[in-house]
Amino acid sequence: MARGLALCSNGRNSSTLLSSSIARASLSFSPKTLFASYPIQSRHPKISRLFCKLACVPETVDETKYYKELFNRRMAMAGLKPHHRIALGVSGGPDSMALCVLTAKWKTEGLSGVDKTDGFIDGLVAVVVDHGLRQESKDEAEVVCSRVSEMGIRCEIAHCDWVNGKPKQGHLQEAAREMRYQMISNVCFSQQIGVLLIAHHADDQAELFILRLSRGSGVLGLAGTAFASEIFSSNLELDAKHMKNKSILLVRPLLDLWKEDMYKICQWGRQDWVEDPTNHSQLFVRNRIRTSIGNLQSGTFKSELQAVISECRRTRSFVDKVCTDLINRTVTVTDKGYAILDLERLNPTEVKDICLSKYITAVLQFISQRQRAIRGSTSKLLMSYLRKIPCKTSLTAAGCYLTPAPGSKGTKIIVSCFADTPLPPKTELLNICFNEAQKKQTSDDLCRITSHAKPFSDHVAPSQFLDVASESVLSKAKELNLLSESTYTTIGLLQRDETNRFITKTEVKPMDETEHGTNIAAPSSDDKVHLCPGQHLYFMNRFLIRWNLSDHDHLCNGNCPVSTATTSTEVRHMVESDWLYLSELSRSSNRDHSTLSSRKALRYLKSIPAAARRSLPVLVNHSGSLLSVPAIGFTYCSCIDAATVFLPRVPLGGGLSSFL
Repeated sequence: MARGLALCSNGRNSSTLLSSSIARASLSFSPKTLFASYPIQSRHPKISRLFCKLACVPETVDETKYYKELFNRRMAMAGLKPHHRIALGVSGGPDSMALCVLTAKWKTEGLSGVDKTDGFIDGLVAVVVDHGLRQESKDEAEVVCSRVSEMGIRCEIAHCDWVNGKPKQGHLQEAAREMRYQMISNVCFSQQIGVLLIAHHADDQAELFILRLSRGSGVLGLAGTAFASEIFSSNLELDAKHMKNKSILLVRPLLDLWKEDMYKICQWGRQDWVEDPTNHSQLFVRNRIRTSIGNLQSGTFKSELQAVISECRRTRSFVDKVCTDLINRTVTVTDKGYAILDLERLNPTEVKDICLSKYITAVLQFISQRQRAIRGSTSKLLMSYLRKIPCKTSLTAAGCYLTPAPGSKGTKIIVSCFADTPLPPKTELLNICFNEAQKKQTSDDLCRITSHAKPFSDHVAPSQFLDVASESVLSKAKELNLLSESTYTTIGLLQRDETNRFITKTEVKPMDETEHGTNIAAPSSDDKVHLCPGQHLYFMNRFLIRWNLSDHDHLCNGNCPVSTATTSTEVRHMVESDWLYLSELSRSSNRDHSTLSSRKALRYLKSIPAAARRSLPVLVNHSGSLLSVPAIGFTYCSCIDAATVFLPRVPLGGGLSSFL
């Protein structure tokens, strides 16, 4: 929220003072919307706000029934029922307050005589994020929390801690959005809540469509945000029962409604909301697009634009289903962190470009655990590589190393993590306490929810957009009579206007800046990863590692290198010198622990492709001497107890995703 917020009211007395600036902003959404405002009588005198009264939007029984039925249907499509524990992301604006109204009604009416504890609806928690970017943000969050609590919804405030400093203006909205999701997710994980509702609606989808169209996105990107998807914490939230990273089901049940509907729902629920003037600042790209679309009063424009977005979403749903089937049929994931692709079963020459690109992207994102999209020339290079059967060459792309599998005659490909990829930030290298993982599990509940949602996604028909290039989406939509000539022209003008702004901004970018995801500086020597005995380390978002010491003095001789590692060890990837060292140990005439363990380890290494060996984690002491390769069972001394588990932060395919 920003300075000068307006807190709008539907059910309280107001003065006749008209806030013209707010009225102008609101009229862009609906010509019937007017706000009367008066100075807030707040317990927080530092906040400069206005209450606003929404007028001229009649409440009707038919509209109320329509909103409730549509919301109930969307919740059923997500597999949700009123007894599930649910969190709400709330900012205090009309969108999130409308979400509060509908969810509270759904909860209380879905279960007859639903219990309330201390006046709050059971199983429903709203989370308000205080970004801490302004002095008055704390008081503003408390006002919103108070309003939500009055609705019978338990509310918590999550205060942001910007460890690396507050974001710069150019990245403010993106950084704030990422932090908001992280803070809300933390509350969900701590309270064992498996479902999060967000108030994105049809206007948000329209804005995102124009934005991505101006950036050259293809059909899959133009599908917008998912209706339901799994999100995973950037930190490891271990589900010890299933040995996987915990997830939260994020659902957007308002995607069929427009902004003007949000105001009507707030009026129906007699709820206040906050208008943030920064949402109308033309400094931000989404705000410019929002203003441009809002100035178009034609209902035909919105309905036709929504029809194109719906066709893109149907395409995305179909492609996702095809890719899931291909992955299940052709990909084998090993416990050593690499995957094997069966090209004969895949038959890539018969797979459409859009599906094959999505397929290889999903595999590489999983192996590298880098969730960036793979586009343009890299995507074309990968598709060409897959279609050359038998495969005889190797390739490095998107943090992965692809090479023919030994003995497969080029019909199978090994995909392993590229060992020279820089380490993630230290904040992602975490010590895991297993006692924290023994809390009540939510994974089983999430599995049941997704199983109830599955029937809705099982019958997805092919789309007419499957073979459409990104620059031809609008033309194809016009050809299919989804767009009229006027709407086609209008969208094209919006696209070109924002494309020109984007190109100009890119051209004046300082020389020392790079495009997102291109050049990444290699870590310095100070970035070494250390692990103390008894701790659990999450390495490269892929391996959970731990080691400990037995009775060192009793088991070891005086030459044991473990004696220098009683405080901590360094964790790094396996290098060629480690293999040579194991080979040297194995040739020793002694039959001590290091010799026997190295011989066993070398036999095991022969079953692992050379490319995949380089991504295995090893433990060394401060002098660089090899102590353990936990993945293959090697330890220099019997006093070392070391183990590693392949535990990717995000599963293959990215988890549940629905674009229905």
